[in-house]
Amino acid sequence: MGVKLPRATRLGIAIGGRKHWLWRAVDQDGYVLDEIVQPRRDTKAARRLLVRLLKKQGLPPKRIVTDKLRSYGAARGDVMRGVEHRSHKGLNNRAENSHVPLRKRERTMQGFRSVGGLQRFISVFSAVRNLFVPPHQKRSALATHIHRIRAMAHWKVVTGATA
Repeated sequence: MGVKLPRATRLGIAIGGRKHWLWRAVDQDGYVLDEIVQPRRDTKAARRLLVRLLKKQGLPPKRIVTDKLRSYGAARGDVMRGVEHRSHKGLNNRAENSHVPLRKRERTMQGFRSVGGLQRFISVFSAVRNLFVPPHQKRSALATHIHRIRAMAHWKVVTGATA
């Protein structure tokens, strides 16, 4: 089994009147691989995301798909030299759409109060969401229902909850 194809993107979030950027890597099935909150959107921030992603995955991917931000290309040249880089507006839609659940939750919570709180929240939120969201290929109603039943059973075992 190879390394999943990561798609990287960033999202601007205002905390205390200052804009911060949520950098995120998503695989081809829509699962969030890693995310990090940074105050800037420069090469250093992109490099930090790619280094964390490489450490978590263990192997470099064959290719990486990003949005048009040029910092990704510079960071990839430092961290993942042999990896193919595709930077195109339409190729990165899966990663861009992965922001939607977070934005809904952000509205419900009436924003985030601190950068540390946001980082802690997204690490838990994405891990739990990855468990309950079915893979992109299996999005029929029946497959989604079965996936969620299995995920709930697994969640109850892990948390020690009883029916």
